[in-house]
Amino acid sequence: MKKHIFRKKPISDLLSKEEDQNSLKRTIGPLNLIILGLGCILGAGIFIVTGVVSAQYSGPGLVLSFVVSAVACIFTALCYAEFASMIPISGSVYTYTYVAMGEIWAWMIGWVLMYEYLISASAVAVGWSAYIMELANSAGIHFPQILTLPPGMGLINLPAVLIILLLTGILIRGVKESTRFNAIIVTVNVAIIILFILVGLNHINPVNYHPFAPYGWSGILQGAAIVFFAYIGFDAVSTAAEETKNPQRTMPIGIIGSLVISSILYIAVAAVLNGMVPYTSLNTSSPVTFALNSAHVYWAASIVSFGAIFGLTSVLLTSLFGQTRIFFSMSRDGLLPSSFSKLHPEHKSPVVSILIVGIIASLIAGFLPLNTIIELVNIGTLSAFIFLAISIIILRIREPDLPRKFKCPLVPVIPVLSIVFCGFLITQLSHTTLERFSISLIIGLAVYVAYGMKNSKLQNQLYENIENTFSINLKIKSQVKALLKNIRGSKRY
Repeated sequence: MKKHIFRKKPISDLLSKEEDQNSLKRTIGPLNLIILGLGCILGAGIFIVTGVVSAQYSGPGLVLSFVVSAVACIFTALCYAEFASMIPISGSVYTYTYVAMGEIWAWMIGWVLMYEYLISASAVAVGWSAYIMELANSAGIHFPQILTLPPGMGLINLPAVLIILLLTGILIRGVKESTRFNAIIVTVNVAIIILFILVGLNHINPVNYHPFAPYGWSGILQGAAIVFFAYIGFDAVSTAAEETKNPQRTMPIGIIGSLVISSILYIAVAAVLNGMVPYTSLNTSSPVTFALNSAHVYWAASIVSFGAIFGLTSVLLTSLFGQTRIFFSMSRDGLLPSSFSKLHPEHKSPVVSILIVGIIASLIAGFLPLNTIIELVNIGTLSAFIFLAISIIILRIREPDLPRKFKCPLVPVIPVLSIVFCGFLITQLSHTTLERFSISLIIGLAVYVAYGMKNSKLQNQLYENIENTFSINLKIKSQVKALLKNIRGSKRY
């Protein structure tokens, strides 16, 4: 029998998981959810990406690059908020696509999200390692490059590997402990960012803003596609839907709140950074510290370097968190082995998923350079956002009466704008990135055919229903035949 690969998961089945023994504990409130989002957003964009994008793409027009990316994200965030309030279950876009478009599309988006979070965590770990090494060097401690750089320049990026393994252990302890740890880090991180803005304002040279767009509008738009990496964290908020208290109200607050706050801080940092030093000198993996050192504010540079480590740690923690929840959801649906959804008996965390994610991410961070990693993250995220917007439109048409505690305004205008912005940003990425992404999709499809399609619980449930219906029909037929036989026998009598 032909597999029903486009079969959609009923929302009632998803909501019933809230009472399932294998469901996650609801422990996150609105403030912690906003902090979770800030933890994943604030860090990489400020402490890693800003310098490279300013030097190579946008110049001082980096501010506009952040604005363009923020607008695309705001349209997408409104779509996320509607879904998260309607289906407060772990899985993010994977789960939403399963409901709206069917299993094969859900699998592909789940594969893309796995790809996104793993690569993202690895990229941030590499940036974290760079800041640690710079802080150590400033203190007169020098580590051999063979242990701090990937093959080609060294042997292994050991600090990147070690931080991922440390955070993997924290995640195993459960979401409550993870969010507490994250809240401390985010508080320090925001304070450091505000310190940089206040100090930097006193060292702005207006001459550095000219030319404002040295690479033209194409450079600003290409820069927007790259700095999009800085914003991807807000979708990690939706992966925590199953662990959030009162999710119908809390999820929209967490998603939109974290995005708005981070956008304001990003734009402010970009403006100050490009005012402090010429854009041509910002091609560095630690641009904020570089700008402060260039302005001879060494005390602030040391503090910001230390704070950057906190910021990148929170981004790394929440990226790993999001990946494990995608694994958990796909495993619970039978598309990945059941061990991926096995919960720790005490901490109720998906321990196997966490361990596997930690090991794979640490290997990528240890052996691949940063410039190979960043663009790969963006294309995966943008693709997922497009499917999210399409799913909103489909469900508004197909299921207009579904309860929605939060409604995305101006549907289908907002989702279409999200699709247009995200699609345009994809076109700004390099051909090499598109080719690598296409290869990863082919691999993902092969894995689905080899495993997911055969083990899908939804498919197996369909066949069980068909078999049960068939056996019931046979039973009814035999009973009818027996009844008719008795009737005929009584007439002859």
